[in-house]
Amino acid sequence: MSEKNYVSLFVSSVVVLGLLMTTLKANQIDDISCVTAIWYVMPCVPYLKDSAPGTPSSSCCAGVNNLLQKADTTQVRRNVCQCLKDASSKFGADSQKSKQLPQLCNITVSFPFDPKVDCNSIP
Repeated sequence: MSEKNYVSLFVSSVVVLGLLMTTLKANQIDDISCVTAIWYVMPCVPYLKDSAPGTPSSSCCAGVNNLLQKADTTQVRRNVCQCLKDASSKFGADSQKSKQLPQLCNITVSFPFDPKVDCNSIP
């Protein structure tokens, strides 16, 4: 990828984060705000938005793993789920890539990474 593409991707990510911060509720999810949850998964945006096959970056996987470790109660997991579900619909994440993320990152989760999941059903 050329330097111009990296700059464009970075600027796009910053714009997406800015839009999400202004359009989503910045409600507190216990110790994790919705904005913080989104920040953890921002490195995944290039993977989730790219229509070409590929794999998530190591920073994407690390961010998702860190977020899941911090979401250590049922209610926090449900709140994070709802936050990310709302965010993914706003920036157009590929639902198939979302579903593949845990497997590709070697992360074990007890619920699907699916934009259609009922967040209240998460254990």
